[in-house]
Amino acid sequence: MSGKKFRVVLAGSAERDLRKLEPALALEFCRDIASHLETAPIPIGKPRIKKLSGFSPPLYRLRSGDFRAYYRIREGDVVVLAIRNRKDSEKFLKRIEEKRRRYGRRAK
Repeated sequence: MSGKKFRVVLAGSAERDLRKLEPALALEFCRDIASHLETAPIPIGKPRIKKLSGFSPPLYRLRSGDFRAYYRIREGDVVVLAIRNRKDSEKFLKRIEEKRRRYGRRAK
């Protein structure tokens, strides 16, 4: 995937999450998103990026300090769904799984 640039799109919830962060943390997070997700959003030897098991379509996580960005790749775009503190990540993932089970389809 080298050489290809992906377009990073923040979902509305991810934008709200980013606005809640302190300015210094938000800036650092934006730098990490730009440096990792625009060029190589699929984990290839990068410990900061992880493909989460049990999700269809695939769900990925980018680690930046105490925060995590959860995203999916769709047609050349990287869609950041949410930005969560490490301690709130498990709750977010359970909510996505519950939506998938409740509606009997893939969670968006």
